[in-house]
Amino acid sequence: MQGLKPIVSTESPALIFGTTTKLASDLPATDSFLGKNKVPDLQKIFQKADGLPVHLKRGVPDRLLYRTTMALTIGGTIYCLVALYMASQPRNQKSV
Repeated sequence: MQGLKPIVSTESPALIFGTTTKLASDLPATDSFLGKNKVPDLQKIFQKADGLPVHLKRGVPDRLLYRTTMALTIGGTIYCLVALYMASQPRNQKSV
């Protein structure tokens, strides 16, 4: 008896591309982050107990975005209701 032969080749395949992949641990730590960490500053703003909802904590820009979103939402709802009303009305048939 010859025994079992491996079906799959045990040799590693040839490289398709000339470069090897780099692991995240091989990269220097300074290249991955090139800026000041803003998280502690933002945590101070968002965790302040001032009674404001979190989506309005950053002042005027947040209020402007909120009001614009609400206006577009209300306008879109009214537009949809008008379009539904117009679509539900029968068209006038002209008799010849």
